[in-house]
Amino acid sequence: MIGTENGQVAQCKQVCAPVSMHARATAGGHTAEMLRATAALDKSCYRPRIYVYAATDNFSANKAKEAEKLSPSCGEAPDFCLRSVPRSREVGQSYVTSVLTTLRAIAFAFVVVWQERPDVLLANGPGTCIPLCFAVLVFRQLRLMSCSLIYIESIARVCRLSLSGKILYHLQMADSLLVQWPELQKHYPRTNYAGRVY
Repeated sequence: MIGTENGQVAQCKQVCAPVSMHARATAGGHTAEMLRATAALDKSCYRPRIYVYAATDNFSANKAKEAEKLSPSCGEAPDFCLRSVPRSREVGQSYVTSVLTTLRAIAFAFVVVWQERPDVLLANGPGTCIPLCFAVLVFRQLRLMSCSLIYIESIARVCRLSLSGKILYHLQMADSLLVQWPELQKHYPRTNYAGRVY
């Protein structure tokens, strides 16, 4: 479960489930938001925790390591691991050239999702998470895995969804798309208003 400011929770599978978390750092603090959200998870229930980050984003990887050092160990097997995928699009990269880099990121995402086979994908942030979400969707459609997809929109998004949020919303890819402002939920009625996710 993910705790929220107004007492609501996002329901996840209540079994010992591998959970893949897409963590990415930007000036907007997506990594900080993700790590606050995952801090509320029952670590004995959700393991191993697989943090997926952009290959050029060592900041997020280091922050995930720091957060896990503060978590109590849940068993003898490693409780978390880090996996990287190429960025779909670098800041300032043209949309034309980003088609190739996005295809490359999707290929890597398919490998990571297939190898880890998470029961829950918890995602936030920019377009780097879309290849992972797409891979989960394809594997689900082929009935090769069952994975819940939960997307948490940034608290910085008050009136409009991010590009990632719009893609997931309009293609109805996410099982639950959490927003942190009631104004945003009014504009996108199929989202779930969660209050501040902590």
